[in-house]
Amino acid sequence: MEKLVFKVIDKEEDLKMFLGKFFNYTNVNLPLNYAQGAKVIGVYIEEVMVAGYMLVTTPNFRSLLFVPDKQKKSKSFFRNDPYEMMEVNGLWIGSQIKEPRLQYRIWMQIIKDIFLSKKKYLLLMGNSKNRNVEYLHSLTNPEILYMGSPALLPGDESFNTIRVAYTTRWKLVSNLPKYWLEYRSRERRKVQSPKSKTLTHTSTMA
Repeated sequence: MEKLVFKVIDKEEDLKMFLGKFFNYTNVNLPLNYAQGAKVIGVYIEEVMVAGYMLVTTPNFRSLLFVPDKQKKSKSFFRNDPYEMMEVNGLWIGSQIKEPRLQYRIWMQIIKDIFLSKKKYLLLMGNSKNRNVEYLHSLTNPEILYMGSPALLPGDESFNTIRVAYTTRWKLVSNLPKYWLEYRSRERRKVQSPKSKTLTHTSTMA
């Protein structure tokens, strides 16, 4: 039985590998200095990196940088202390993770890491056209902050349209039954159609 191992990545060469794999799945480049300011987790099977994600617990958050100033002024959420916020970025799950139980194991580890970060708010961002990510975000009962074209500086790259939302660490915990039901649903689909592809290629933010 395949076993997932979660490791903190801090060496520059490993961070570059991580960012390269994220780019391969999303076509989005994340800056190295951004990754160096985050807690980067690589997921391994027999020393091969097969998935990963980044926990960003201090401002400035890339998700909020892409929200136009007009929207920030009109939403009371943006008056909260940014040090009560965090974001998960750089999430990718490789094609080796076909088993729903392995996908579920990654979700639960991310939720555990988020909860232990003790931040009140979790920022969520994704490509508005990525229905898989939108569905996974919906399991957290998010509040939408912005949908539309990202506010970009010259030279920046992102998706053409984005969706920025937030949830709370307690919502993540209270919705654990939803994640379990989704896992069981994927297991059933796998049994009914073993040759069908599961939703493994996942990214959340840019």
